[in-house]
Amino acid sequence: MAFPTGGYTLGDTAEAAHAARSVWAAVANAAVEFEPVTMVVDPSDVGTAARYLSPAVEVLTAELNDAWMRDIGPTFVLDGKDALGAVDWVFNGWGAQDWASWDKDALVAAEVAGRSSARHLVSELVNEGGGIQVDGEGTVLVTETVQLDPGRNPGLSKADVEAELAGTIGATKVIWLPRGLTRDSQRFGTRGHVDIVAAIPSPGTLLVHSQQNPAHPDYEVSREIISFLSSTTDAAGREWSIVEVPAPVALTDPEGFVDYSYINHVVVNGGVIACTFADPNDEKALRILADAYPGRKVVGIDARELFARGGGIHCITQQQPAAV
Repeated sequence: MAFPTGGYTLGDTAEAAHAARSVWAAVANAAVEFEPVTMVVDPSDVGTAARYLSPAVEVLTAELNDAWMRDIGPTFVLDGKDALGAVDWVFNGWGAQDWASWDKDALVAAEVAGRSSARHLVSELVNEGGGIQVDGEGTVLVTETVQLDPGRNPGLSKADVEAELAGTIGATKVIWLPRGLTRDSQRFGTRGHVDIVAAIPSPGTLLVHSQQNPAHPDYEVSREIISFLSSTTDAAGREWSIVEVPAPVALTDPEGFVDYSYINHVVVNGGVIACTFADPNDEKALRILADAYPGRKVVGIDARELFARGGGIHCITQQQPAAV
């Protein structure tokens, strides 16, 4: 993880900064009950971070622009002998967006790779960890509006992207979703990250965001995506068992239609850290996640302050597998 250090993530007031630090810390402090957690902290924030984080959370220092470790950190992989690698994608502020800064964040993946003793695997693909979902058996979900974004990879074809995903994360079947959720496709979004749309809890099974209210623009979007995914198979040729995860009842916040999603969770050793929204559908969603991850304890954390800043729990975390 990375600790929020400035800009829009902290906001303009002490209250906003406290809200941001509190929710990032809540996720870290919940996860460290299951497995080791390392937090990258800007040198200027070490004292502040200590007031929020459990003493069990390891702190590493590196300069940061922002705090979305899923996107700025490496994607860890294992080779056939369970040796650890760290894929260092090119990060350019979600497609060189005019509101983003990334000169420091673009260096974080290499820093994390070095600290982890993983083999540093440098990719020339502009990509983020939130833009891929995998099953560990060769299947990867991506979005046409992300990997083919002219602000990210101008001139690259699907075949080019697929070849790079094969060489870096071992993808043998790439499934191209047509788009992401509505708010995430607007100015302050990622242009369509898959990690609030669909997840693969186990090979052959898909958890898919399902907006139930026709008043929300994602009602049609989620119908389109579910229909599309129903026509696809995974790398092993299996038809998907699709589990629709109802969106929260809440439709809007002060900025407009929300992209609140229970899909944006992180799996930890023996547990799942999941987004909640003080919403009537929270309990139902947590039950669905518990069924999808049998034997794991599901812990819900109010993620509204995260989504107000552009992401969720999956977006601020990045898992590192054990290696030989």
